[in-house]
Amino acid sequence: MARSPQVIKNDRWIREMALTKGLINPFQEKQVRQGTISYGLSSYGYDIRIADEFKIFTNVNNSIVDPKHFDPRSFVDFKGDVCIIPPNSFALGRSIEYFKIPRNVMTITVGKSTYARCGIITNVTPFEPEWEGFVTLEVSNTTPLPARIYANEGIAQVLFFESDEACLVSYADRQGKYQGQRGIVLPTV
Repeated sequence: MARSPQVIKNDRWIREMALTKGLINPFQEKQVRQGTISYGLSSYGYDIRIADEFKIFTNVNNSIVDPKHFDPRSFVDFKGDVCIIPPNSFALGRSIEYFKIPRNVMTITVGKSTYARCGIITNVTPFEPEWEGFVTLEVSNTTPLPARIYANEGIAQVLFFESDEACLVSYADRQGKYQGQRGIVLPTV
C-alpha cells in the first residue's frame, strides 16, 4: 500500500533540490522584498520573476482567438522594464527562472497577492513530472484601466508537491510539446 503524497514541500527541500539537482536556475536563496514585488525562496514555495520580454495581446487584426489555430499577429512584441497591459486584455511573458521538475514532483502556481489586489491575475498551468523549461506566463488585466507589470520582479508563487512514487509516464516520456521551452511559447496543438 503506497503512502499518500506529501501535501507541499518546504523551503529546506526546495533549497536542497535547487542547489544539488538544478530544480530552479537562477535560484534566489532568500526572499527579496525591499522596494520590489517580492521574489525568491519562501516558506513553502518559490516566488518566480517575470523577464523583460512580453507579447501584448491586441485586436488590431480582428482575429478570432482559437487555441487550435492561434494567429501570432494577435500579439505585439515588447521588451522593457515596465509592460503596460491594456484594459481588459492580457500579455504573455516568461519566467527568469528555468525549472527542471523531478519525476515524482508536480507543481501548482498561483499569482502574487500584490498584483491580484489590483485586478491583475497571473495564470500558469502545472509543471508536470520531468517537465523543464522557462515558464510561459499569462498576465490578465481585469480592470478598465491600463496596468503596469514590472519586469525582473515577482509575478507568481510555485508550490511543489512530491509523491512517494514516481509516475508511470512523465511529461518527458510522452515528449510533451512544451518541453524545454526557451522563450514565450504560443499555444500549439
